[in-house]
Amino acid sequence: MVDDALPSWNDGAAKAGIVDFVTRVTSPGGPDYVMPEERIATFDNDGTLWSEQPLYFQLAFALDQIRALAPHHPEWAEKEPFKSVLARDVKSVFAGGVPAILDIVIATHAGMTTEAFDVTAREWLATQRHPKTKKLFTEMVFQPMVELLAYLRANGFITFIVSGGGIEFMRRFAEVSYGVPPEQVIGSKGKLKFEMTEVAPC
Repeated sequence: MVDDALPSWNDGAAKAGIVDFVTRVTSPGGPDYVMPEERIATFDNDGTLWSEQPLYFQLAFALDQIRALAPHHPEWAEKEPFKSVLARDVKSVFAGGVPAILDIVIATHAGMTTEAFDVTAREWLATQRHPKTKKLFTEMVFQPMVELLAYLRANGFITFIVSGGGIEFMRRFAEVSYGVPPEQVIGSKGKLKFEMTEVAPC
């Protein structure tokens, strides 16, 4: 049955409405039929697809990166917000507001190649776990919504993810957790600088 594609959804108006909509737009000859190339579904990420508690996953990643990079930055031991991060005092980090968060993000997301960041993000997502559930962060997603994404794709929809989070991190997460390829993820992006570097001879 079609409904089996959404097993985590309660039987009710919402589930029935989704199935009815998909049936109508994918039935050739029907008044609501939509050509496959025009079937696009866009989802917000934060709080819709992944959990936001107790903090945004990308911020958890950034905090871990501060701790990993700390041996190369001894000055952080006495400089906020890094001092609070190293002391695992998240409350004091948040007390610094947006400027503190930006300092952390800049320190952990800037000054590297896209490829280097990609490797770091992939390794973190493959190993780090949510502080409360102890599950991998990539498992901390809402199953009904993941099922909905798959259901729509199975019916010819192209699914896009939109997030205020950093696009490079979100692309890695969405690929692993939602099955959404990088080119179908929209997020925030810092300035990129193109540089030519010498490659050591083989």
